[in-house]
Amino acid sequence: MPAPARARLTSWRGPAADPRWVRPTLVLLLATTALLYVWDLGASGWANSFYSAAAQAGSQSWKAFFFGSSDAANSITVDKPPLALWVMGASVRLFGLSSWSLLVPQALMGVASVGLLYATVRRSVGSAGAGLLAGAILALTPVAALMFRFDNPDAALVLLLVGSVYATLRAVEASASSGVGGRWMSASARWLALAGVLVGLAFLAKMLQAFLVLPGLAAVYLVAADTSIGRRLRHLTVALVAMLASAGWWVAIVAVWPAGSRPYIGGSTSNSILELTFGYNGFGRITGSETGSVGRGGGWGATGLLRLLDPDIGGQIGWLLPTAVVLLAAGLWTLRGRPRTDLTRAALLAWGGWLLVTALTFSLMHGIFHPYYTVALAPAVAAVVAIGLSTLWRRRDARGAALTLAATTAATATLAYYLLDRTPDFVPWLRWLVLAVGLGAALVLGGLPQLSDRTARLTAGVALLAALAGPAAYTVSTVSTPHTGSIPSAGPTVAGAAGFGPPGGAPGAGALGRGTFQQGVPGQGAPAQGGPGGATAGSSPSAGGLLEGSTPTSTITSLLENDASRYTWVAAAVGSNTAAGYQLASQQPVMAVGGFNGTDPSPTLAQFKAYVVAGRIHYFIAGSQGGGAALQGTPRTATGTTFVAGPMSPGGQSSSAIAAWVAANYTAKNVDGVTMYDLSGGLK
Repeated sequence: MPAPARARLTSWRGPAADPRWVRPTLVLLLATTALLYVWDLGASGWANSFYSAAAQAGSQSWKAFFFGSSDAANSITVDKPPLALWVMGASVRLFGLSSWSLLVPQALMGVASVGLLYATVRRSVGSAGAGLLAGAILALTPVAALMFRFDNPDAALVLLLVGSVYATLRAVEASASSGVGGRWMSASARWLALAGVLVGLAFLAKMLQAFLVLPGLAAVYLVAADTSIGRRLRHLTVALVAMLASAGWWVAIVAVWPAGSRPYIGGSTSNSILELTFGYNGFGRITGSETGSVGRGGGWGATGLLRLLDPDIGGQIGWLLPTAVVLLAAGLWTLRGRPRTDLTRAALLAWGGWLLVTALTFSLMHGIFHPYYTVALAPAVAAVVAIGLSTLWRRRDARGAALTLAATTAATATLAYYLLDRTPDFVPWLRWLVLAVGLGAALVLGGLPQLSDRTARLTAGVALLAALAGPAAYTVSTVSTPHTGSIPSAGPTVAGAAGFGPPGGAPGAGALGRGTFQQGVPGQGAPAQGGPGGATAGSSPSAGGLLEGSTPTSTITSLLENDASRYTWVAAAVGSNTAAGYQLASQQPVMAVGGFNGTDPSPTLAQFKAYVVAGRIHYFIAGSQGGGAALQGTPRTATGTTFVAGPMSPGGQSSSAIAAWVAANYTAKNVDGVTMYDLSGGLK
């Protein structure tokens, strides 16, 4: 190896051995993260019943496992690919159905993400301190603590994407030593292919969102790899093929599988996985034209460059987001004289590309957007902040670096005060302490070139504590509060948040707004009660709704379990969340008519009638408090969003027609406040 390459590799990897304090500190970080993410985990019950029910179904049926079906009888799939469900379904198969078997895998993916982020930053910067700081920032990001304790696909998405950056930077590093000799699959190409595989697997967790990291990763390899431009392009081609193969095999199988022998593709209007990929879960999220969406008319919040600091979102991810943008620019400027192949700059470009592309997409997209999506920004924010600070700290004797550190500290403390002031009753003294300590530290940091090393390090430590105090407090609030429903939110309830969520903005429901959907009617829902097992006899049940799972009493559960083996589905209900709670309580298949929104055209009225005539469905569960059939066909409005139901879409027409047909031909029975129809008893 030429001498310059050896020198670069040495500088990339840092000292041969870390100081003695590094390993115990890393163990402490990972152990604390694990404790934080598993603390009282079972309090969230089924968390998002939509995915919990699908994991339960996958634990009973390999076909449901493969397709990601909502029920073990395979009536319809969830509206995402099944990779995250495979992890939870396998856990339920091994350990039985419980909150812990569903949620512990998510927590472990969180710990793995923190550890892998540490390793990536540590290796690329040559600083264990920078790696530890990045890991700590990720662990203490409120939205990360939320989603690594929840059963949405985002935990798997984040872990796989962090892995893709690690593999890409290893490819850049390997190019200095293995890019010679004409071998097609050099070490560099193999690492880059692994990065492609990991992005492809991330696609199988959350579809096209996974591809937001691609511009940054491709640009980094093109810019920084220590080999010819032709070889760089060939290696990227290998990575692209690997990505398409790892993402496309499942899509291809589903696309060619005969529709009559697989579940309906939830979230599509034409039973097409390609429509789901490029429509509802793809470009429709950018344009706002999602076919089959529950919302239209700008109800997902105002777009713009400051969207991620809005009341709904700022407390989730915004604490260090502007800081990261400033440090990205400052770090790249500081490293401007480094060789093209410098790994620290490559790392900053990789994480910065992830940060900018994802942040701009989230800020400007007009389609369905929920604040918890911002967990996808958390690793990039953490890495950019850690690398940027490390880069400037090494140049702290320079006046420009010192002033940049001081200004960044002051701005971060001011933003923390602003975010904390939105929840004035939550630890009311904290915002003033953060502001005072942060501004004081900033004043001292402005004179860094004149400070002793001990004073400089002490001041930097105080500045970091001030910067992390706000998100840490929100994170503690998050882990100490149960979260259920489809739109969870980290931290305390924020006054003035414009979103919508589970009932009344109740703490623990993850609510952002003040309305919900109960069988197509805003505001009639109720929080989940009691977690696994459902509500107890005599308590008030919830029939569920668009955003919250149902919680049946033991009486209703017993009815569903009675003679369950005689039926393909022990019940049918409009909407996946309504069906989910009954399925989880009885552990028997419940048909989700219309899928998540109740707007998918599955099944049609003719198909439903055929199932009933064949004796395959026992009950139809219509609603609570004698509410009758769901989705009556009138558009409903809540918090500025028009929710599409009934005749507004083909699926809404189908579910409304089914509900109306059942109500017209079968006798309603009120069971613990829930309207049920026994479809096995003959027409009335």
